[in-house]
Amino acid sequence: MKGILLAGGNGTRLLPVTSAVSKHLLPIYDKPLIYYSLSVLMLAKIREVLIVCKEDDVKSFKTLFGNGSRLGMNIEYAIQNEPRGIAEAFVIGEDFIGRDSVALILGDNIFYGQGFSPLLLDAAKSSEGATVFGYPVKDPKRFGVAEIDESSNVVSLEEKPSEPKSNLAVTGLYFYDNNVIEIAKKLSPSARGEIEITDVNIEYLKRKKLKLKMLGRGFAWLDAGTNESLIESSQFVQTIESRQGIKIACLEEIAFSNKWIDLQVLKENYQRVKNSEYGEYLQLLISQREKL
Repeated sequence: MKGILLAGGNGTRLLPVTSAVSKHLLPIYDKPLIYYSLSVLMLAKIREVLIVCKEDDVKSFKTLFGNGSRLGMNIEYAIQNEPRGIAEAFVIGEDFIGRDSVALILGDNIFYGQGFSPLLLDAAKSSEGATVFGYPVKDPKRFGVAEIDESSNVVSLEEKPSEPKSNLAVTGLYFYDNNVIEIAKKLSPSARGEIEITDVNIEYLKRKKLKLKMLGRGFAWLDAGTNESLIESSQFVQTIESRQGIKIACLEEIAFSNKWIDLQVLKENYQRVKNSEYGEYLQLLISQREKL
């Protein structure tokens, strides 16, 4: 399975902060926002990732990740200068996806919760259809909304409805088989001029090949696209990390746990950040490993 991380857009809700920097590079406590979405793909054991972003931002992302080799990954880059919809990422990434299945995550989404990794791995193993994740929210009008029946089967999907049929938002994380390319290419732009991801999901629903996994109590899903949510997300991460002594979305830790990198590469990564709190955490991981 391949992965696409959509880190485009103009970040207009965060202006003037995003006038000179991509919102995906803004800090969520101790890491850039994009670390959190990339970590989700890594937890799903996806090693080949395409970052779709604006041309002006490619250099910055390459400074962060390069070609992905320091994480035992292959990271490529593609351009989407204008926000023409989430589903356009599959058209842009057609050659990258090839004949594989693909997962897509929005670069401003943060997921955290016990038992998340097994859900991701299960979705990644599915060779047919689509899998989306539902999350109950207080303000469903802001999201794509799923209506489900008593057996948790999806009955309908709507994009930002004025009168939502449920409070179940479809999060910014999607798993698809290879048919998603053909589906996305055939879609017409919506009234707002975008190729809507909800329309992709509706097509899978029509084909009876759409699965929805619930993220209920015990899970946190944060959309860090506003000034308020940036602060809330940072406070959430700080609280978890300070209380538990762990780091959320430590990419090097995940890569090491996945056996994508060895202890020597972990040490090399530590040298890049050794004077920071993040570096102290990597040093602790190295020390623990050397004692084994």
